[in-house]
Amino acid sequence: MIPLSILDLTPIKQGGSIAQTFAQTLELARLAERLGFHRYWLVEHHNTPSVGGAATAVVMAHVAAGTSRIRVGAGGIMLPNHAPLMVAEQFGTLAALFPGRIDLGLGRGIPCDAATLQALRRMPNDQAEFPRDIQELLFFLRPSAPGQKVRAIPGEGAAVPVWLLGSSLGGAQLAAGLGLPFAFASHFAPDQLDVALAAYRARFMPSPMLQKPQVMLSLSVVAAESDEEARLLFTSALQATTAPLPPPIPDYETKADPQRLALVRNSLRHSLVGSRDTIAKGLAEFVARYQPDEIIATAQIFDHAAHMKSLEILGAVSAAARAGSAPAPAKAAAD
Repeated sequence: MIPLSILDLTPIKQGGSIAQTFAQTLELARLAERLGFHRYWLVEHHNTPSVGGAATAVVMAHVAAGTSRIRVGAGGIMLPNHAPLMVAEQFGTLAALFPGRIDLGLGRGIPCDAATLQALRRMPNDQAEFPRDIQELLFFLRPSAPGQKVRAIPGEGAAVPVWLLGSSLGGAQLAAGLGLPFAFASHFAPDQLDVALAAYRARFMPSPMLQKPQVMLSLSVVAAESDEEARLLFTSALQATTAPLPPPIPDYETKADPQRLALVRNSLRHSLVGSRDTIAKGLAEFVARYQPDEIIATAQIFDHAAHMKSLEILGAVSAAARAGSAPAPAKAAAD
């Protein structure tokens, strides 16, 4: 079985708090570590009432300090929001604090509204500088050259693995040209997945960082003891907007606007929702079809105990796949 990792969207829930979000994130990360997941990545969003992950490097430090082995990364840093030097310094600091455990995923992001752009001190055309900004960041992460006027301290020579995140053909082509590993956001933007993977693999140029293509694909995974329970939990994701994450609603699909529901279901079509057998079958089919080098799973589950249980079931499915057997009963979170 290929490595399996976790992407935490740090959801703020209805009736909850940001402090609760971060406490639950750490609990999930510790469980992921115990279950043998490979990485634990955090997101970056701004001016979004449904997401606590704005200061991504700070949340990463929180998770890395509370765990001991699992890799911790950004999935990702939206580079147009930042000066490349400051990103190199932040991740150089993290790498010094947690050696050999830090990943840096870079995204272009989606256009912000004008007020948020102004608050971030960014300009509407900053996204066009994304390729140049990546090159500048990679320069600052290399060992410094004699006489180099500006150095990332910490940062230079940090050897932090850099991934390019994308949801389109353009992102795949950029990752291929730079010789970087590529993570595709198939959990919410699946439309160009096939063409993007084909382009990345065909056009990949070996680099000092990577000699052959490396693909990570994201999946939404909501697992429970039964398919019916998992489908109920998944209704939180079906309802999700920029508002705090709502609780699940029984028979939601019969009450929702059909047009909106169709659009959401299409964007979330790479979602595995069900019992451990359903998850195991869906995961095997997805891997067989797309041949990724790694899967990163995410979920928007309102109830924290149910989220922990979902993670346990996914961990059991992964362990069974590695052992070449049927899924074993999920390990209890208290173990």
